Parts: sequence; structure tokens; C-alpha cells
Amino acid sequence: MRGLLIVLLSFTLFPVQAQQLQAPLVNESILRAHLAFLADDLLEGRGTGQRGGDLTVSYLETQAQLIGLRSLYPKERSPYRQSVKLVGSQTLSSSHIQFSILGKVFSPKLGEAILIGNSNGQSAIDLQAPMVFVGYGVRATEENWDDFKGQDLRGKFLIMLANDPQPTAEEPNRFAGKAMTYYGRWTYKYEEALRQGAAGVLLLHTTESASYGWNVPQTSFSHERFSLAGAGNTVEGWWQEDSAREFFKLAGYDLVALRAAAERRDFQPVVINAQVNVAMQSQVRPVEQFNVIGMVPGTDPQLRHQALVYSAHWDHLGKVEAAGKPTQIWNGAIDNASGTAALLAMAQEAVKHPTKRTQIFLWPAAEEQYLLGSLAYVKTPPWPLENTIADLNLDSMNFAGKTLDIGIAGSERSSLYDTAVDVANAMRLKTAPSVLDLGGAYYRADHFNFARVGVPAFNVGSAVFSGDGHFDYQHNHAQSAAKMKHFKQDYHTPRDRYDPEWDLSGMQQQAQFTFELGYRLANAKTIPKWRAGDPYGKLRP
Repeated sequence: MRGLLIVLLSFTLFPVQAQQLQAPLVNESILRAHLAFLADDLLEGRGTGQRGGDLTVSYLETQAQLIGLRSLYPKERSPYRQSVKLVGSQTLSSSHIQFSILGKVFSPKLGEAILIGNSNGQSAIDLQAPMVFVGYGVRATEENWDDFKGQDLRGKFLIMLANDPQPTAEEPNRFAGKAMTYYGRWTYKYEEALRQGAAGVLLLHTTESASYGWNVPQTSFSHERFSLAGAGNTVEGWWQEDSAREFFKLAGYDLVALRAAAERRDFQPVVINAQVNVAMQSQVRPVEQFNVIGMVPGTDPQLRHQALVYSAHWDHLGKVEAAGKPTQIWNGAIDNASGTAALLAMAQEAVKHPTKRTQIFLWPAAEEQYLLGSLAYVKTPPWPLENTIADLNLDSMNFAGKTLDIGIAGSERSSLYDTAVDVANAMRLKTAPSVLDLGGAYYRADHFNFARVGVPAFNVGSAVFSGDGHFDYQHNHAQSAAKMKHFKQDYHTPRDRYDPEWDLSGMQQQAQFTFELGYRLANAKTIPKWRAGDPYGKLRP
């Protein structure tokens, strides 16, 4: 998954009374067997556009057939696959970017001070364009905010701030206060630049505003990047603020003053007395990946046309090659062989105990490539979105043993919260205290693509990763909390490997919580509703 999200879950010291629960028991040994295989070197890290990804899809569709899941594409040769057409692009070292300023040339070092790529599938780009600073690059009608003020920005090269407008004493809750909204995510800003018809876009990076260090985009842009086939930005990237500040000073502008102006609703785009010159060469290739999908048809003639979705992405970062270094396999045992395996174990029980509504098991591709598989799903849904009642996502699950509380962050946006609390009470769990979402965690996993088209959704059992041990483990609390804290150093590294000594009782119970929540929703008389005022509620199909 993109960003530091981990799942921290919990279950009770007290025995659960079976008559309170609707879902069948998830088998831990089956979950472990799938996890061990999916995280094995044999699958080469399940990389997008790599052999290991193809092997993973073959494994998942074989398991779906063996389990007895029904296909949503029964007439297709591979009936459990949904095609996801991508373009892979890697910027070559021969590329460069320069800025012409009043007869002078400013040349930040590519890869160190500035990062560029493209998402439109072009292998060679030669671009010259005037520059415009557009503040946060946000257009949000519900906040009465528009950084573009109707100006024609077609063919202009945009410079944007990371994050979203910050709260003030007069408006402490604008743009969710200190929490990040989707307007603060780099994905939104690239999308908005495309909507504006811009020639290109660069985001100014600070660790505080982005919520992660420069090494995160630096690593991403040093490898092959993927996008859905079709329209994309000609140039997109990041610019270290220290370098950008030097540029703005040469151009006669104070970046601190520009930042201050961008915090006001009356901000106007600022035309910069400079031109950007980009010569970019990229290695480009078309790639077809696949979401894997199966279903358990509902039993109620009046309700089975509606479906609940369980999702967990199957991909990780695969085999990574670096000059002068041996090839490394980034196995992604926790992220997200864990969720992939949990869905397989859940599906095996679901086929034996169907619910009134249909249950869909979705393993999206290319989540690590900015949620592209789930985006493809909602763009061409095999099940009508207006008849999809919710998505429950699993990503990076608990491997440190049982806890006494469950994270349900994101569910408060809809009535999913009420059902989740009921399930927690039935399983004698506490709900974990909410954590201010400074990094925009809600927008960084596959459930968000369902939410953005109006389907209530959240990442079950997860919270913003803090590493401070706030979750209450049932046994050996200090040791278990230390394991979770240490995972922060292993996240998105080759060290995220399966350990047969892991205590998966917590992972099994997190899956059980999700399964129980799904069964209650799939058997309920009514469907989930968004809370009044939530922006995604207006999008409900």
C-alpha cells in the first residue's frame, strides 16, 4: 500500500459466544499456508509487470476455482480475471530539466533536487512552457475554495504546494483541520493539473507538508512507474523546497510570501517570469495486469442483486534491480500477502455459508502503483456500483498476536461505524482510539476508490502508523508493540519477509472481525449510508 499504513487489531480475553455471531470461523492454518506461499521467493515479490505478478494471478484464480467461488465473467477464457491495462514508464538518466530566468539558467540536479516522469506513455518529450504558481492547486466547492480563479492554464507549467490549506484561528476546521483531505494528496494534484490542461506539474516537497521524507518520491521516481493506459500528464514530479526556494529567489519572488498568500481564499495564480525546459527520455512499455474476482451469490431473491465487496491487493514491489548491486526480492509478506491470504481463507468459508446478499471477493492489482487495480474496477465495474453496498478492505495485517481493541478508522464517515461497533461489542472488543489523519491514510488504500464513487468503504482494522504502542495487546504487550513499531523500519524494504514464528492469532481474528462485519451487512434489512455532510455521500450511485 502507498504510505505508512499498518493494521493494528484486537480481540478479547473473554470467549466469544458463538450465538452472537453470524460468520463462520476463519481457519488460521489455511490463512498461514496461503501467506507463506504468497510471500515466498518463488513469487518474486509479486511485482507489477513482472513474472512474479503473473504467477500470483494464476495462483489466485486457481484457488478461487478450487474454493468454489463463482465467476463474474463466466463466458471469458479466464473467468476470474479483470483486465487492467497499464503503461509502465521509467525516466532515463539522459533526461534533464532547466529553468530560464531573465537570461540565466537554473539547473537542479535530476534525481537529487528534482524528480520528473510522465504518465501519458510518451517515450520522448521536448517541452518549453511558461510557469505559474497555483498555491495548493485546489478547487473545492464545499470549502468555497478555488486556487485557479478561472484562469486559462492550458499549456502552462504549474508549481503546487503539497498538502491542503491549513486551519486558522478563524476557521480551525477548514479542510478537516490538521488532518489531510484528498485535496492534499499528490494524486489529486496530478489529476487536477490534467483537468486544467497544464503542460506539466511539480509539487514542492517538505517532509512536514508531504508527511514523508524526500526518499519516498525519490525511490518511486527512480524505478518504473505505472499509470492506467490513456490520458496522463506530459510531465509530473516533485521539487525539493530548498532548491525551489533558490529558484524563486533568482526569479524575484519570496517563497515564504507565496506560501502565505496561498493560505488565503483570495489567492490568485502567480505568473513566474521564467520558462521551464524539459528534455525527457523514458523507457515505456504496455503492461496488462489482472484483478482477480470471485463471488458467492446471495440467497435472498429480493436482495441478491446487491453485493458486499471484500478487497485486498495482491501486488507488492517485486524484484528490484540497482546498478552494481545484486537483485533483491521485496516479498511484501505483511504488505500485502497477509490480506491476500486472509481473503482466501474467508472465501473458503463463505462458499459454505452464503448470505442474503451476494459477497464479492476482490484481489486488486497494482495497488502499490497508486491504487490502479481498484481504480480500473470502479471505472468498469463487473457488478453495478449502485448495487454495491460497501467495500471492506484488508491491507498489512497484524502479525504480533491478539489485541483487545480493533481499529475502525474511516468507518465514522458512514453507518459502517455503527455496525462495526456492534460487531466489536459482540466480540467483546474495544474500538481503538482515533488518531488524527495527518498523512491522509484514508486515501492511500484500495477502499478509497470505492468511496470516491460513493460506495461506503474503509480499511478494516487499520490506523495511521505511529509506532508508539497505543494498541492493547492481549499477551506480552511490550514485546508485541515493539514488533509493530519495528515494522516501520521494515515497511517497503526487502526485510518484509514471512517468519514462521509469527503469532497469527491476531491476524486470524482481524479477518474474523471483517468477516463478521461483512455478514451482518450482507444480511441486514438496510444498506449502509454516508453521514450527512460527508463529501462522498453526494456521489452515491
